[in-house]
This record gives sequence, C-alpha cells and structure tokens, in this order.
Amino acid sequence: MKSKANLSLIVGAMLLTGLAAVGFVENYVMQRNARDTVSEQARVMMEAAQAIRHYTVKEIRPLLAEQMQSEFLPQTVPAYAATTTFGSLREEYRDFTYREPALNPTNLRNKATDWEAEIIQYFRNNPDVTELSDRRETPTGPALYLAKPIKIGDAGCLTCHSTVADAPRPLLKKYGMEHGFGWQLNEVVAAQVVSVPMTVPVQKAQAAFYLLIAAVGSIFVGIGVVINSLIK
Repeated sequence: MKSKANLSLIVGAMLLTGLAAVGFVENYVMQRNARDTVSEQARVMMEAAQAIRHYTVKEIRPLLAEQMQSEFLPQTVPAYAATTTFGSLREEYRDFTYREPALNPTNLRNKATDWEAEIIQYFRNNPDVTELSDRRETPTGPALYLAKPIKIGDAGCLTCHSTVADAPRPLLKKYGMEHGFGWQLNEVVAAQVVSVPMTVPVQKAQAAFYLLIAAVGSIFVGIGVVINSLIK
C-alpha cells in the first residue's frame, strides 16, 4: 500500500515538473514573439520616418528655396517633416512616439530629455554603433524604443548650425541666437527615437499563455488520474 502511494507521488511530481517545464518554455517563446512584434512595428515607423526625411530634402526643400531667402520655413527641415507627420499618427495611437531629440537644438521643442540625452551620449561615445534598442517603463506601461544616431555628414547642414555669424537671418529671426550652434562635421548631435508600447502585445501573450497552461494542465491531470487508477 505504501509503495503504491509513493509511486503515485512520484508520478504526480513528474507531471507537475513537466507542466512547469512546458509553462516556462511557452512563456519565454510568447514573450519573445510579443517583443519581436513590437520591434517590427518600431522598425516600420523608423523606415517611414527615413522616407519622409528623404522626400523633404529631395522634393520639398528645393521648391521653397527662394522663399527661404526672406522667411525661414520649418517645412524644409527633415526633422520637422517627420515629427509633424507622426504627430498626426498619435491622434489615433497616443502611445506611439517619434522624436528627433538633440543636445543643443535650434528649436527647443526638440530638446533631449534625460533618457534621450543618455542615448545620444552613448552614440557619441561609441561611433561604431548605428542602432540601439531596449525596453523602458513609461507612465502608460512598458515600451520598446528603437534609436539611431543623427550625425552631421554634410557640410551644408553647418550653414545653419556652425556659428551665429554664418546662420541665415531668417533662421535667427525665428529661433533666436541662443541655441543650435557650435555643431561640428561628423559629430553626433541628435538621434531618431521611435517608442512603441508593449502593453497590448504582452497582454495578448499572457492571455494565450494562461489558456495554454489551462489546456495542458487539464491534459496532465487526466493523465495523472488514469495512471493513478492503473496503479491502484
């Protein structure tokens, strides 16, 4: 009688161990899939921002070049075009953000926050790094950010950002002479930062995980009942 009870305990322990192993593996896979989904969303947003920047430089800026002689038009700035476009996206997806924060921006709206400044400084200290991705906590839940450095690779950009004396008068009239100067060629001065919420994908992964554990647990309980009956 005692040996039967011990055997039942051993079988039960084996089934519980198997359930725990299945749960651990499935939870890891589902959480990874949720992160991959969010990462793909962030990458699509980043590529869209790159396309908007390219279109602004190639198509919009040449059309407004003559007007820029008398009035500075922010529509000619790639960062303005990208951030404004994604600002419209936030009307439907409030937790999705796209920014191009800078350490010393011309427009203070683009001033880097503390965590964004850390990202920019990391790119400055590690010039070989071209992309950075990580999870961070926000007031609305966890979010995944994807960041790329913005480096001054074109000397033409320094026309507006090298010195106050060389800056266009319309630019100074609009933004003043206090910010956005002293940039150097090949220097990382800003970053593109996409932030995508993880709350919904993670919740879906957790719901699927609980459903799977309930199903597998029911199967294991059934197996345990059958084995215990055979032992008796």
